[in-house]
Amino acid sequence: MRWFKHYEQYPMRHKQVRWVVLLGAISIIGIIVIQIYFLLQAWDIREKQFHQTVVIGLQKVAERICFFNQSTLPHENPVKQITSNYFVVDVNSVIDANILEYYLKTEFAKLNLHTDYEYAIYDCHTDKMVYGNYISADGSGKSATLSSSLPKYDRYIYYFGIRFPAFRNTLAGDMVIWFFFSSILLLSVIFFVYALFVILSQKRYSEMQKDFINTMTHEFKTPLSSINISADVISQPGIAGDPDRLMTYASVIKQENNRLIQQVEKVLQVAKIEKQGIQLKKEPMDLNNLVETVAETFTANTPDGIRIGTSLDPSLVRVDADVLHLTNILFNLLDNAVKYSGERSHITLITTMENKQAVMMVRDDGPGISTRYQKQVFEKFFRVPSGNVHDVKGFGLGLYYVKNICRAHGWKIRLHSEMGKGSTFRIDIPLKKNL
Repeated sequence: MRWFKHYEQYPMRHKQVRWVVLLGAISIIGIIVIQIYFLLQAWDIREKQFHQTVVIGLQKVAERICFFNQSTLPHENPVKQITSNYFVVDVNSVIDANILEYYLKTEFAKLNLHTDYEYAIYDCHTDKMVYGNYISADGSGKSATLSSSLPKYDRYIYYFGIRFPAFRNTLAGDMVIWFFFSSILLLSVIFFVYALFVILSQKRYSEMQKDFINTMTHEFKTPLSSINISADVISQPGIAGDPDRLMTYASVIKQENNRLIQQVEKVLQVAKIEKQGIQLKKEPMDLNNLVETVAETFTANTPDGIRIGTSLDPSLVRVDADVLHLTNILFNLLDNAVKYSGERSHITLITTMENKQAVMMVRDDGPGISTRYQKQVFEKFFRVPSGNVHDVKGFGLGLYYVKNICRAHGWKIRLHSEMGKGSTFRIDIPLKKNL
């Protein structure tokens, strides 16, 4: 009953996690969209304020020039905005460059408008913008020839043009606090996404470890039960008078004990690799001879109905590898093929030469592996789902070990599989010129 309750609760927890992820993603997207909206709104408002301040300042300059020349303004609003950073001002009278520059500096200072600008006066005789200058925010000036000439405006005769080349930088400077808080928000979002990713990863690993513990308990339970039963039989008083029976149960104990040792060694081997790394003892070796030996050894312990064959390339030269680890790779790949290919299948060990490198393949004609699981088969503790998790023996460490050994050697391992057409594990082994 407990098992059934746990089984019913597990999908619910998985569904809750999916809802948390979905709501979290919607919240993050909403926060980012809202922040971008307010940032754009603040920029638009600040830009309008800047333009209004410039217009007010230029209107005052136009009024003071007309008062100085004892003339009247031709319009209620003599300021015309041509582009986002270029304005022309109609004063309907001759403009003195020195007077204009003085008025510009004075009125902009009153309005606390501190930004670079360049101005030029239109000369109707030459039909050009002349007598210009560039005024920087820090008070230094440079010749107008350093800047591109300001465009003319055909509707006015006596006017000057003024451009603010750095007005966007000015706006950005005024919105530093907005950018600061936006950066904090962005960092918070990144941290939240990272934390969510870590939580999901930890949850996934936790579930895999639980499956591993359950599988390990099940795997140990069978040989321990066999050992316990055999020990009870051997401890019976009359067993000494039946040497054949005694030998049978002693063999069972020995066999199951070896099985336990192999399982423990497999777990400890992976743990050692993760803690200390992989120490390789490479040496030149004949790959074909090793493949042939492993095939013969493995065939002796293979159930009836499973055939193991070889297809070896005689032109294959010697490879540089750690013999022990390469042997373990072959045994793990064969063991994996036997477990998943069914009761009657044909497994082939293949060696060949391609593009100046040795290629070793383990091919079976089993049911194959679904595309959705092919990238996960090399992960620690992962086992391809097969209904009852205990139908197939193992801890999900074999292919993880194989991948790490291949990586340590600098080899590439790939899986090609189609449902109903079997699987092929391929290892590409680069060759050294001196081998």
